[in-house]
Amino acid sequence: MYPSKFDYVRALSVDDALEKIASDEEAKFIAGGHSLVPLMKFRLATPSLLVDIGGLHDLSYIKDEGDHLAIGALTRHTEVEHSQLLQAELPMLSYVASLVGDPQVRHRGTIGGSVAHGDGASDLPAALLALDASMIAVGPSGRREIPAKEFFKGFLETALSPDELLVEIKVPKGVSSWSYKKFNRRAQDWAIVGVAAVKNGSTKVAFVNMGSSPLRSTGCEDALRSGATIEEAAERAAEGIEPPSDLNASSEFRVHLAKVLTRRALEELS
Repeated sequence: MYPSKFDYVRALSVDDALEKIASDEEAKFIAGGHSLVPLMKFRLATPSLLVDIGGLHDLSYIKDEGDHLAIGALTRHTEVEHSQLLQAELPMLSYVASLVGDPQVRHRGTIGGSVAHGDGASDLPAALLALDASMIAVGPSGRREIPAKEFFKGFLETALSPDELLVEIKVPKGVSSWSYKKFNRRAQDWAIVGVAAVKNGSTKVAFVNMGSSPLRSTGCEDALRSGATIEEAAERAAEGIEPPSDLNASSEFRVHLAKVLTRRALEELS
């Protein structure tokens, strides 16, 4: 299918982007386009105006800010994958970025686009959720910081307001061990189920494609805090979660995969 008719403008700065997005209630930001364009082709998204922020190069960076790393929203997946700073301080993000799509997608797609899209089947949002990252948004009311656990709301829905722009992702340091397990049919496919596990004081576990948005495994985390074994905690991985059924897997199979992959991830942490 073809997208519905839309207008197109290029933003020259963050302020210019915010001004242009405010001019049309149906406007959307676009950078790499790998999240939005497929939705437009199926007419699941029908923006009347696209505001291209791909040229805002000052939003592409990876910086050491002491207790955390700051990643600009327009940083390409390939830059996250190959960043020496990330490989030294937060190697899980580099590893997860290397699993996103194919080389073409990684060279065009941005981490901010993936996060702002909020797709529960995406790799990086779940990894950031496990890492207790925060999203920095800028809008007419100024700048605000949104914890990842409050950012992802539902199917393709985030805490961003329509007139806000995601500009940065803050990721705390101090990860002592991590694991990312992904089950898919082919290397370039979406995960049927993915598990991101991080030990940073306590253990956090987040899921890919177990719901309409990235999810934390509260059952598994609660079990670990109470002193449960890895096997006992993994059995509670899908507690309170009702994953979708689709052509790739039934809900029951996803629950089974979640338990198996969580056990493997926790074993790798230890």
